[in-house]
Amino acid sequence: MTIEKEPVLDDVLLKPLVEDALAEDLGRRGDVPSQATIPADMQAQLQIKARQSGVICGMDLARLSFALVDASIKFVAQVQDGETVAAGAVLATVKGNARHLLTAERTALNFMTHLSGIATATRQIVDSVAQYPAQITCTRKTIPGLRIVQKYAVRCGGGRNHRLGLDDAILIKDNHIAIVGDIKTAIEQAQHFAGHLIPIEVEVDTLEQLEQALEAGVSLVLLDNMSPEILSQAVAMCKGRAKTEASGGITPETVRAAASTGVDFIAMGYLTHSTTALDIGLDFSA
Repeated sequence: MTIEKEPVLDDVLLKPLVEDALAEDLGRRGDVPSQATIPADMQAQLQIKARQSGVICGMDLARLSFALVDASIKFVAQVQDGETVAAGAVLATVKGNARHLLTAERTALNFMTHLSGIATATRQIVDSVAQYPAQITCTRKTIPGLRIVQKYAVRCGGGRNHRLGLDDAILIKDNHIAIVGDIKTAIEQAQHFAGHLIPIEVEVDTLEQLEQALEAGVSLVLLDNMSPEILSQAVAMCKGRAKTEASGGITPETVRAAASTGVDFIAMGYLTHSTTALDIGLDFSA
């Protein structure tokens, strides 16, 4: 499956994240270990290396981590976000003041390992269901403050984003329906509020709820926590009437079963809350 290159995020979006991360790490006195052991004017060159194969993400965050500590540090990228690399690959070379290189090290690696882990897992899942029409999407189950970069990592891995926030679309969930009283009323009120520009999606748990949603004229339904057998029936009911999205505890082990039902989208909170970091390190280069 061919994955199109994802446009990078602007530095103006990334810089506040890096500034906060550096401030958290530097604390009240700065990098005490480096101050205590390394002469102030010593220079060094280090390499950022992948210790596992995977899909890389977070290169610009790493670059900014070094640049915000010391603008004179030279950061030379060898790969771009979205590229698949083998274990041992050099991702970037950094050269400059040794103290400052080590000050930025952990912040740069924290971003890269976390986001590359998301991108790698996403690519593996996307590839595993490539024979089916379903598109893999992520959810709002993200780490506060990191949503834009976590969702960017999903895109770098070949996935798609669900909502970026509550203001993107109207997703009528089970608690909305419970509080309002019934699906029909919730949909009617949402349609009145939305006008013609805000999309509406309705979460349903049963085929009975699904039929009510379809009769109300929704164009996208979230089929929540349904077995593959029920999901197949739901997809058949929606054919020609609405797009379908499967959701609810879907993992790499169960995603193929969901995809085989013919759903249009598969929403996976797993991508941003349960993936494993990719092992990436910063090694001294003599």
